[in-house]
Amino acid sequence: MTSGTTIQDKARTLEALHQAPEILQVVNVWDVISAKTIADLPGTRALATAGHSIAASLGYPDGGMPLDTALEAAGRIAQSVDLPVSADLDDGYDEPGETVRRAIGLGIVGANVEDRMRPFDEAVARVRAIMQAAEAEGIAFQLNARTDALLRGGDAPIDERIDEAIRRGRAFLDEGAAVVFVPGALERPHVERIVEGLGRGKLSVIGFPGALPAKEYEELGVARISYGPLTQRVALRALRDLGESLY
Repeated sequence: MTSGTTIQDKARTLEALHQAPEILQVVNVWDVISAKTIADLPGTRALATAGHSIAASLGYPDGGMPLDTALEAAGRIAQSVDLPVSADLDDGYDEPGETVRRAIGLGIVGANVEDRMRPFDEAVARVRAIMQAAEAEGIAFQLNARTDALLRGGDAPIDERIDEAIRRGRAFLDEGAAVVFVPGALERPHVERIVEGLGRGKLSVIGFPGALPAKEYEELGVARISYGPLTQRVALRALRDLGESLY
């Protein structure tokens, strides 16, 4: 940690950013240098790690990093900046409560954790375990609880998948999650339905080319937007373009 900012301060800052009427835009980073580069920008208020990008930089498939490796990488990022850092912790691994307890010990004050469409009661119990662990550590941990109801809903009609995302999201919020991350919420009518079901300031989305602009998401009541592996892909494309120009 680079200053006297405490982990409690960082957690409260991230909590306030989630509760503010303005949408929280978090640029995803994958190592210390990318974190410092984004943290130095005047508009940056918090950072999020991209699990896919960290895994790729270390030679693992997305979702295939060992827990110790994932925590070490995210912890290095959290300890390198004074801003709150929310970490991508995949599905929380075997014991999500213990995973988050260890993450807090490394200075991490929030996380994405995926439900991977586990059975409803099991998914809710895993969120409960996370929030109980955070409470025991005395940290206002900001869980960005992800449901894959839209992405992994199979052949179910979109309306049914949205209903399931809302059902799971409400349950996650009831257990103490700060916001609910619903990848695949791209079209305005779908976003409107999910916001109506969860409440304003409770939906988290991912931004990429073709998605709604951040300002429009804000007007619809979305709390948070992140950018996943897009940031690393853009950086790698710039590196490739540079390399091509040198040959």
